[in-house]
Amino acid sequence: MPFTTLIEASMLFEHLNDPDWVVADCRYSLEDPEKGRKDYQEAHIPGAVYAHVDEDLSGPVIRGRTGRHPLPAPAMLAQRFSSWGIGERVQVIAYDDKGGAMAARLRFLLRWLGHQAVAVLDGGWPQWVKYGYSSRRGVETRPRQEFDPHPRPELIVTTDQVVNIIAKHSPDNPLLFDSRAPERYRGEQETIDPVAGHIPTATSAPYAANLTAEGRFLPIPELRARFEKLLAETPPEQAVFYCGSGVTAAHNLLALAHAGMGEARLYAGSWSEWITDPSRPISTGNPDQPTTNN
Repeated sequence: MPFTTLIEASMLFEHLNDPDWVVADCRYSLEDPEKGRKDYQEAHIPGAVYAHVDEDLSGPVIRGRTGRHPLPAPAMLAQRFSSWGIGERVQVIAYDDKGGAMAARLRFLLRWLGHQAVAVLDGGWPQWVKYGYSSRRGVETRPRQEFDPHPRPELIVTTDQVVNIIAKHSPDNPLLFDSRAPERYRGEQETIDPVAGHIPTATSAPYAANLTAEGRFLPIPELRARFEKLLAETPPEQAVFYCGSGVTAAHNLLALAHAGMGEARLYAGSWSEWITDPSRPISTGNPDQPTTNN
């Protein structure tokens, strides 16, 4: 039975020498993009390869057209997965030191290309260290396996589709969910992107609310209660989550799936792509009062 959402550190430890398991270290800091790689080289879970959010899990940024972390081309991504030894029968475990906020990106990309056996280490690197499990220094590689991509376009939403979602919005059937911190959603504080606010009709759904103070996911009943309240009458497969650049929104998709509620969709371009066109509307404060981004 493959792991498809979360995995405990103790279970990963039991499979650490399994040749059909691949562990990926996804530690990354937006403020210091090289910090995660340095931390990995200092100490990581034995056997883990390193997955850099900018270099490995994102495509090229096109100024004025894309967000900060565009989706990679499937062919490029398949080559990267192949180089990490991810084949058809491989179980992938991703981890970070931010409660799964970065690791969930790798999980989403693998599932987008049709690989189901991928899970995030609950509690990540801090939990591994807390249990006193071993670590290694340096850089590791794995024997290559061929990754055969089977893209699932139904998991992705484009900017044009978001425009249509806004046009058809009903107060009783919310479809867009903003995964950023509440103050960024309200436009009160924006330290990353040049424009503050949120996409009109979007509901605030900060990904951090999926976590305990220890950085682990909430118990399943609490996650389910959270998303049942957020989604109301919206079927999960019609819900669209976005964030600043399409990375941390995947955390909400992971939490929703772990709660046993199915798969939602990702607006991969997210806020940083939405604001590249000044004619697209934005909202600040009260989500029912849109303003124009100009």
